[in-house]
Amino acid sequence: MSNPPAVENFCAFFNKLDKTCTEKLYEVYTEEVVFNDPLHHIEGRKALERYFAAMYENVERCCFTYHTQQQQGNQAFVTWTMEFVHPRLAHGKPVSVEGCSALTFAEDGRVSQHRDYFDAGAMLYEHLPVMGRVIRWLKQRLG
Repeated sequence: MSNPPAVENFCAFFNKLDKTCTEKLYEVYTEEVVFNDPLHHIEGRKALERYFAAMYENVERCCFTYHTQQQQGNQAFVTWTMEFVHPRLAHGKPVSVEGCSALTFAEDGRVSQHRDYFDAGAMLYEHLPVMGRVIRWLKQRLG
């Protein structure tokens, strides 16, 4: 069974996204897009463009493996594993993070609302020198 074109376009775009093509967000997002993740709340495509440009500034590699993709009407849900390499995180080794995206599409098939769910500690905090040790210690104590 094939996935709806809007979901396919979204997934394909993110696997091409890097610091050189953030200006092409208009292909996937509406002008008034609202984006949320555990670390940010962003309104508007220009603000989202600045966010992605800053985020990808030092990322050496980032790719997504998509798992479940479901769409009903203008709502979609995509689960994924993101693997990225950043020289200041995990000593420059690949970091993998599981997550999902809840999407709302406008009439033209572009995303008008995008909410990402993922463990911010697994993505960022656990890989920082001092904070990482503290978070890993806490997880061991609570687990």
